[in-house]
Amino acid sequence: ELLERVKKGGGENAILRHTQRNKKLFVRERLRLLLDPGDFLELSPLAGLHMPYGDVPAAGCLTGIGRICGVWCVFIASDATVKGGTIYPIGVKKQLRAQEIAMENRLLSVHLVDSGGAFLPLQSELFPDKLHGGRIFYNEAIMSAMGIPQVAVVCGSCVAGGAYVPTMAEESVIIDKIGTLFLAGPPLVKAATGEDVSPEDLGGARLHSEVSGCSDHFAASEEEAYECLRNVVCTLNWEPVAGQGREPESPLYSPEELLGLAPVAYSCSLPVKLILSRLVDGSRFQEFKATYGTTLVTGFGHVEGHLVGIVASNGELAHHAALKGTHFVQLCGQRGIPILFLQNTAPQPAGPASISQAEAHSNRLKAQASMMAAVACAAVPKITIVIGGCFGSDSYVMCGRSFSPNFLFLWPNARVALVDSQHLPSAGDWTGEELELKQLKANAFQPVQFSALSRLEEESSAFYSTSRLWDDGIILPQDTRKV
Repeated sequence: ELLERVKKGGGENAILRHTQRNKKLFVRERLRLLLDPGDFLELSPLAGLHMPYGDVPAAGCLTGIGRICGVWCVFIASDATVKGGTIYPIGVKKQLRAQEIAMENRLLSVHLVDSGGAFLPLQSELFPDKLHGGRIFYNEAIMSAMGIPQVAVVCGSCVAGGAYVPTMAEESVIIDKIGTLFLAGPPLVKAATGEDVSPEDLGGARLHSEVSGCSDHFAASEEEAYECLRNVVCTLNWEPVAGQGREPESPLYSPEELLGLAPVAYSCSLPVKLILSRLVDGSRFQEFKATYGTTLVTGFGHVEGHLVGIVASNGELAHHAALKGTHFVQLCGQRGIPILFLQNTAPQPAGPASISQAEAHSNRLKAQASMMAAVACAAVPKITIVIGGCFGSDSYVMCGRSFSPNFLFLWPNARVALVDSQHLPSAGDWTGEELELKQLKANAFQPVQFSALSRLEEESSAFYSTSRLWDDGIILPQDTRKV
């Protein structure tokens, strides 16, 4: 339901203005004309949905991964039905994440630009800092220096920051009558100089194709523009990614059953091999150290024909389990094998009550620290799926967002937090000072009727996480293999 809501963009009035007055295609229609037939992975589609910007998704852009002429590409496409494609803070974050993916994986970047530039009322959250809007242009320059091609279509009004994106690309196409490029549009020209000027005269397709040279290709229509861009991609000498030569094989157990296996409670851990048997090709899994540190499952398998190392939570990450994880992650690093992490944090053990328990606690901490270092330093692709709870230090050990996995996806039931709210003491267990602190936390950011516990519940949901781009999107459990 949320995905369908997002696909409607900025609402009925904005859609009518976009299609009837401006005669433009929707962003997803543009992608259909541009992409090869087949799968398209949209990244973080719910970003901005639960942000305090109003009743529409406030990212103002769509990002994803697909193929043109067999070449894998990252797409950054403006959705002009959302505030005229102006860029909100979450939209900047979304574009920077897409560029990061393109750089890490050396993927061609395709920009479909239809943007009013920065949303000026929020300029202090968009403009000044290192990872704000200017970083988009910095990344374009760095990617060019790395030899990663970037191409663009100007398919609407591109103002201010929106004008720099296509002009910094290797090649750009501009569409007659609807594509415009200027740092300040006609209303600002009128305000500054008193001059009346049309968008076409100020920065239309013919001006930039025949006079300024900002655009490399002129297209009479949107359809012609996307055909032109496909031809451009064919001339970039950017080889399609070769397959691994192994035919994918379906698991013995249907991936559809993952929908019924997704854990809804986090008081215990689901036996993770039930999940693996529905993920890996032929349900074949070569386990590593099968009888040692059994609260972490490690081993090798194929997913859609690709060999991967799998590190999967199967209970509390105890001392032996963390040592096993360290060894296995280092093996994958040495062999150049990508790693798939499946997170489902088990309840944390109680603190030490004796000397022997304190020693065991210290050993566990040391082993977890070793595994963190191994995960951080493993120079192989890493993909993390949160299939249940993701709490505390287990997030770091199991390659959470702060450990820079190449991709991080959540199942809809996932919960991401420093602590599991179920393990907080009830009000009757608090001391006076603790109760005062709890009340302060509850009242600092929320109306009085919301408790700290309810805030923690809300902020740990998968939808709270994904709307802030702490991950690359929520996926349905049964689609995990495909994604």
